[in-house]
Amino acid sequence: MHPGADVPGQIGRQMGGVALNVALALRAQSLPVRLLSVVGKDVSGTSLIEEASRRGIDCSQVLRTDAPTDTYLAIESKGGEVFAAIADCASLERAGADVLHPLEKGDALGDTPYTGHIIVDGNLPVAVLTRVASLDRLKDAHLAYVPASPGKAARLRDVIAEFGGTLYVNRVEAEILCQRALSDASLAAEALVRLGADTAIVTDGARRVAQADQSGLISRIPPKVQAISTTGAGDTFLAGHVAAQIAGLSAEDALEAAMRAAASHITRTKS
Repeated sequence: MHPGADVPGQIGRQMGGVALNVALALRAQSLPVRLLSVVGKDVSGTSLIEEASRRGIDCSQVLRTDAPTDTYLAIESKGGEVFAAIADCASLERAGADVLHPLEKGDALGDTPYTGHIIVDGNLPVAVLTRVASLDRLKDAHLAYVPASPGKAARLRDVIAEFGGTLYVNRVEAEILCQRALSDASLAAEALVRLGADTAIVTDGARRVAQADQSGLISRIPPKVQAISTTGAGDTFLAGHVAAQIAGLSAEDALEAAMRAAASHITRTKS
């Protein structure tokens, strides 16, 4: 591919987006999931809600608007690597803090204060990310943040620096957050903890994965696999790690479980 290129290929369409990818992966491990987001009242949005609900995700508090349902377009190489992507998140950006009303009113959470896991998608505007992190009823929750893309990673910098939390990123996103080059995942994870993260988990494609917190650093090498598609692999990794934590696995075993989940995802046959 190059500017102006017109090449043959295959085009597929499926449910996606960071939040939904994570939700689907958590449901695949039989964990209860509630989704907060915004979806259009158009045909795409209605079919998406119906299918996500059929798969066991609680979509009862997803905001429905007259705006078109957001779309993500990924162009992948034959080896499954993302060559380029465009994220049209205009509806989510316009909705802003409206997606948080169930959290703020207490409708989305049974416990006060809430002590469970909340995964925060970096597609949200900076003001909304800050608002989530500062909610008093979430002060005892396990808050985890995942950038939607390298292009949006920077919006998490101030949130992490001020409020902490768990951060799931790849090495390129870590470099953007830390504003400097980082040669491997271990250096990146340690740098993110110094930035303010309570825990930082950094992936780097087929290279070593690392996790750092105040107690130290652990790292593992992912299994070697033949990738079919890498889109959504980071979201599946995150879900695998969270599920392992909920199951009470050690930090080392949770990292191994996350890598296995991601490896299974990228080797699956596309539907």
